[in-house]
Amino acid sequence: MVGSACWFAYDQGEKITKELTGQNTVREDRAVDKHVKNVPKSTTVYTTPAATRTVPTSPTVTEAAVIAEEEPAEAVMDRIDPEDLPPLMPNVLNTGITKLENPKAPLADISAVLEPFSNGELVRSSTTGTWQTHNGTDIAAPEGAEVYAVSNGEIKAVENNALWGTTVVLDHHNGFMTRYCALAPDLSVQEGQMIVSGETIGTVGSADIESALPPHLHIEMKHHGKYIDPMDQIS
Repeated sequence: MVGSACWFAYDQGEKITKELTGQNTVREDRAVDKHVKNVPKSTTVYTTPAATRTVPTSPTVTEAAVIAEEEPAEAVMDRIDPEDLPPLMPNVLNTGITKLENPKAPLADISAVLEPFSNGELVRSSTTGTWQTHNGTDIAAPEGAEVYAVSNGEIKAVENNALWGTTVVLDHHNGFMTRYCALAPDLSVQEGQMIVSGETIGTVGSADIESALPPHLHIEMKHHGKYIDPMDQIS
């Protein structure tokens, strides 16, 4: 009887132990973080936002232009050092000059004028017989007579012209330009040369377009692109 009671007690204890063990296993199993598959679409998934970093950017071209426009002109001028400005070029015209500087006569004797400046009026050419303007002054001089610079300047051009013979253009860099025509080919100057007033340019030669006249120098002068009477500047 006692043995039966002991067996019953043992058997019941075993069952209780198994039940407790099973319950503990379930609890421990629930405590483990498992990977769950096939999550329903309605399930809300929480994600951690990615870290962001603010990067400074330069202003766009449009913004830079607006900034530049808003800067007062006085502020810009204040930053300019006059010593940083380029020097004036020698060919910059001084529009205030109305007379040649240190003028000299182009010939030793300029008293014998054969054909004067026509100032835009039509005159009849003694060589061609046509009516045309005479844009210069013809001053009588023997062939070989020296021709001089009427003022300081640069030899801008040298040309062997079929009508006017050897010609030289002297740029005075102040609005005045002088053209010498009917020169002999053997010049004393060359293109690009700087010369001073009274310096020898060449000698009197001839010009086919005025071959009916005695030997002479044909001299023309412009002031800011307009023909003027050279005698007003050199006599």
